[in-house]
Amino acid sequence: MRHIYVVTHPEATHHVDRLVGGWYDSQLTTAGERAAAAIAESLRARIAEDAEVRVHSSDLLRTARTAEAIGKALDVTPIFDERLREKSYGEAGGRPQEWLDRRFVPPPAVGERLRHDEGIAGAETKLQLAQRIYAAMGAIVDDPCEQQVVVTHGGALTFVLAAWIGMPIDSADYVAFRAAPGSITVLTEDDFFHNRAVTSLGDTRHLEVEPN
Repeated sequence: MRHIYVVTHPEATHHVDRLVGGWYDSQLTTAGERAAAAIAESLRARIAEDAEVRVHSSDLLRTARTAEAIGKALDVTPIFDERLREKSYGEAGGRPQEWLDRRFVPPPAVGERLRHDEGIAGAETKLQLAQRIYAAMGAIVDDPCEQQVVVTHGGALTFVLAAWIGMPIDSADYVAFRAAPGSITVLTEDDFFHNRAVTSLGDTRHLEVEPN
């Protein structure tokens, strides 16, 4: 049975400062560092000591620090991939969230959603985000390693899961999966039918226990 554990990075400074994240390179808060340790401990308990495992991560500081904690617990060196980054919000990155809220143009209920311009200079469209996440996931899925960890961001999570279940990008204009910061989502593929499942979404129970 193949397992991919998808981790959304825990609390970062842009969360508490009410700043737009995206490619803005915020760091984990003290609480986020504690949560990263709890995530690492939970994954160590889920993955057999003798299993081959790989850890893939967005290269931004908040995900990289989370991946480093996980890699230390699993005794592996993380593989950093900028394609696993959060959606770029262009000129809004690092600005106050209310600055973005005043300018943001939501996608239409019906019509062109993947290529929709949200009114923010330099921001990625949903299509651009999906294309790079799908490319990163293609490489991860092609790797025969049966125990893998993907450390990414809350917005990017949607397309990690959509790619995993084989949803065509052109059909991904309405898809949305939501998970809290610091969560673990479990993806599995059985060895007989090779069906792929989202076995659990956004599990945060490990955050309720103090790490050792």
